[in-house]
Amino acid sequence: MRDMAGATRQVIRRLLRRPYWDPPHPSWVVRRWPGLAGMWGATLFFWLSLTPSLVPRPWYLQGVIGGITAAIGYAIGALAWWLVRLLLRFATHKRWQLSRRLRARAWLAYYVLSTGMTIAALSWSADAQRTLRRLQEMPETLTWHSMMIALMAIAICWVLVALARAVRLATRKLIRLLGRYVPRPVAIVAGLLISATAVTVGTRDVIFERGIIDVAAHFAEATDEGTKDGIVQSGSRYVSGSPHSLVRWDDLGYEGRNFTGSSLSPGEITAVTHRPAEQPIRVYVGQESADGFKARAKLAVRELERTGAFRRDVLAIAGTTGRGWVNSTDAEPLEFLHGGNTAIVAVQYSYLPSWVSFLVDKEQAGRANRALVQAVRERWLQEPPSRRPKLLVFGESLGAYGIEAAFDGPDDLLAKVDGALLAGPPNFSPIRRELTRERDPGSPVWRPVYAEGRNFRFAQWPREDLSRPGPWARTWKHPRVVYLQNASDAIVWWSPDLALHRPEWLREPLGPDITGNVDWFPFVTFWQTTVDMAVSYAVDAPHGHRYGNGSVDGWLAVARPKDWTNEDTTRLRQHMALREAPY
Repeated sequence: MRDMAGATRQVIRRLLRRPYWDPPHPSWVVRRWPGLAGMWGATLFFWLSLTPSLVPRPWYLQGVIGGITAAIGYAIGALAWWLVRLLLRFATHKRWQLSRRLRARAWLAYYVLSTGMTIAALSWSADAQRTLRRLQEMPETLTWHSMMIALMAIAICWVLVALARAVRLATRKLIRLLGRYVPRPVAIVAGLLISATAVTVGTRDVIFERGIIDVAAHFAEATDEGTKDGIVQSGSRYVSGSPHSLVRWDDLGYEGRNFTGSSLSPGEITAVTHRPAEQPIRVYVGQESADGFKARAKLAVRELERTGAFRRDVLAIAGTTGRGWVNSTDAEPLEFLHGGNTAIVAVQYSYLPSWVSFLVDKEQAGRANRALVQAVRERWLQEPPSRRPKLLVFGESLGAYGIEAAFDGPDDLLAKVDGALLAGPPNFSPIRRELTRERDPGSPVWRPVYAEGRNFRFAQWPREDLSRPGPWARTWKHPRVVYLQNASDAIVWWSPDLALHRPEWLREPLGPDITGNVDWFPFVTFWQTTVDMAVSYAVDAPHGHRYGNGSVDGWLAVARPKDWTNEDTTRLRQHMALREAPY
C-alpha cells in the first residue's frame, strides 16, 4: 500500500510540474493529459447526444449516451489531429507541434467556449425533451439534472478513454517485445492482430457471453420455473396444462402458465359482448414439453386435436417473444369478437428475455414458428374446406418477427393464412422489410402503402388509419394483414446501419409523434436509438413500443364477425382499455 501511495504521489508531482498544455512525455500513454483536438471532438459529440430522438428519455440515460458518444468523439478528434500532424510532418520533413503559447491560448478558448455552449445545449435539450413529451401525450414536467448529466458523461467518457489507452499501452509493449525476435514490421502487424483478437474475444466471449448473457440466462431460467402471483392451474379440458392435457403444467414455463392460467371464461366474454359464449381454447407447448421444434409442433397439433380446435370458427397461431410471452391484449380481443369460438396455439422456443434472445438466438423464433405453422396448416388442410376454421396468425415484437420468418415473403403469407395481425415488428423482420422497400411512391416509410393497400396496411391509430373513406376503403381485400407500427418505436427502426447511414424514417415528412428537432448524426443516433429501445415501454400507447388496445380495431379489420355492431365495438374498446398489459 505504501509503494502504491508513493507511486501515486510521484504521478501527481509530474502532472503538476508542467502545464497540461505542454507536449506530454513520450512514454506517457494512459496518464497523459487529454489532447485538445480529442476534447473538442468529445465535447461536440456530447452536444449532439443532447438532441432528441424517438421517445423521451430520463436524465441518467442521457448521461450514459453522452459519455459513450463523447468517448467516440474523443477518438475521432484525436485521430484527426494525429493525421494532420502526420501530413505536416511529411510536408515539412520535421516533427510539428503547436508552440507553448498557442497551445495555452487554445486551451483557454476551449474552456470559455465549451462551458458556455454546454450550458446552453443542456438547457435547449430540456426544452426539446418537453416538446417530445407533449407530442407523445405525456406530462411536460421533466426533471433534467443538467449537472448530473454532465458529470456522468465525463466519468463514462474518461473510463472508456482510459481503457482504450490501456489497450494501446499493452499493444505498444507487445510490439516492443516481439521486436526482439522478429523484424519490426512483422512485430507491428503481429502485435496489432494479437491485440485486436484479445479485445474482441475478451469483450464478446468473456465479458458479454460468459458474463452478461450467462447472468441474464441464469435469472431467466429461475423465473421460467416460477408462476405469476394469482395464476393457478386450469381445470378446463380446453386449456393446455390442465389435468386433461397432454402437456404438463410444470413444463409450460412461466409465460405458458400465465397464458393458459388466465384464459377467459364464457361468463367473462358474455359480460362484455352481451351474447352467449363458450370456453376459448388455449394450447401452449413449453420448451420442456418436447425436444426440438418439430416435436413441439407435433405435440401442439395433438393438443389442438384433443381440444377440438379444428371445429372452432377461428384457429390462430401466436408468435411468442424470447421468454415465450403472448400478449393478452392481442389474444383476448379475438376471443371476445368470436364469442370464445376460437383456438389459439403457441410454442415456447426460449426462456431468455427478449433483448437477450434478440442478440443471441432470434433465428430460433423463425425456426420454431415455421415448424408450428407447417404442422398446424398440414393438419388444417385435412379438414373439408367448408368446415375449416379461419386460419389466422399474430404476434408482437419478436413474436411478429417469428411469424414473418415462417413464410417466404408477402405472397406466401397471403396464400397460406386468412389474415394476420402483427405489432411492433423489429427492423429485421423479412416481410415488413420487403413491404417497406417496395412501397408505393409517395408513402412514408413509417406508414408505407404496399400495392395500393389491397391486402397489407400499416397503422398507428388503427381506428382512423384503417378506415379511411374513398378508394382506400374500396381496395381493402381479404385476406388482410394489419401491422400496428408506431412512428416512434425504436425497436421497429433500430439497425446497426444507423451508425453510418441516415435512415429513411428521418426524411420528411416525419412521423406524427416525432419532433422536428430530431436529426441524424454519425454514431450518435445509433446510441440514442439503442437507449430508446430500453425506454420505449415507458410511454403510453400508441407511442414507442406500446400498442395498447389497438388490436381491437386490428382484429376487426382482419376477422370481423358478420353480426358485430358498433355498440359491441365500443364496449370491447372500453373493456380492453382497462386490461392493457405491460410488456
